[in-house]
Amino acid sequence: MLHHLEIYVSNLSKSTAFWAWFLTELGYKQYQKWELGISWKYGETYIVFVQAEERFMDVPYHRSRVGLNHLAFHAESKEQVDKITEKLKKQGINILYPKQHPYAGGENYYAVFFEDPDRIKVELVAPSTPVN
Repeated sequence: MLHHLEIYVSNLSKSTAFWAWFLTELGYKQYQKWELGISWKYGETYIVFVQAEERFMDVPYHRSRVGLNHLAFHAESKEQVDKITEKLKKQGINILYPKQHPYAGGENYYAVFFEDPDRIKVELVAPSTPVN
């Protein structure tokens, strides 16, 4: 079981605004907050976002480099995926793979893919649809 995940971000205030509403929608509760970081907790697992130091921001994040590719979260239902998708659109957040949405992961894989302020790919996936 995952204990926690810590992600350094380029702009803590932008990342906090982005992640707060999304994680709250999924049932996470704000856990810790300090000058250079914030975390949200769900059960025994928490996610931490920390402001990166200026000296380490010379190379921007890219999911194709070595390291984190994306974060995927469980949705309660297809309806929750649709609800979050509409909120993303209203906030002007880019939906990835729009021509394949909501089946960008395959015909039995209902999800929305989008990016956080640092372009970290985020996925919200509905429970699997059984294949007959």
